[in-house]
Amino acid sequence: MIKFTIVTLFAEALEPYLKTSMMWKATEKGLAEFEFVNLRDFGLGPHKSVDDTPYGGGDGMLLRCEPIFDAIESVKANDPDAKVILPTPVGEVWNQEKAREFATSDAHYIILCPHYEGYDERILSIVDYKISLGKFVLTGGELPALVIIDSVVRLIPGVLGGETSALIESFSDGDNLEYPQYTKPYDFRGMTVPDVLLSGNHGEVDKWREEHSK
Repeated sequence: MIKFTIVTLFAEALEPYLKTSMMWKATEKGLAEFEFVNLRDFGLGPHKSVDDTPYGGGDGMLLRCEPIFDAIESVKANDPDAKVILPTPVGEVWNQEKAREFATSDAHYIILCPHYEGYDERILSIVDYKISLGKFVLTGGELPALVIIDSVVRLIPGVLGGETSALIESFSDGDNLEYPQYTKPYDFRGMTVPDVLLSGNHGEVDKWREEHSK
């Protein structure tokens, strides 16, 4: 089983998605587990502050070390082997190969969802994986967390319906793209299904699919 602990200020933004479709199926079958840690619970002072202004000046606020370290350490107190993931523009770009690596064994991942202008650089000292979704910036780490979780969980054997569903899709083998697919009706507004797919000749079908997935 793979477990994800999400450290966030906005669990309510994540819960609905993780309780639907394949994510719900994975939890119901005991293949995945999701839990939330409210970063605000580890905030400082009467207002439970988790951020402050940056040294050297500049706009925005930065997440402070103390709440982050305390939140992560509270999880690791029960599972010292849990690995910390931080969605960040400076991370390694996420892809299907990495998702498959994360899905191949039982593990516990802690995903830290940053917010505001950024985070104190010293937080990186407790991060095991720095992950980037691409060359763009979001307002927080919740969406990247969902992307990472979904891309991993759907690859766990038993989550998707078909035995080969995850083996023939796009990026299942390097940079391949999945071949075009069709269903009924045969003719829709003059657009017809390629005849080879109706031929019953599995060798020709496989050849056609291979040619169109390059």
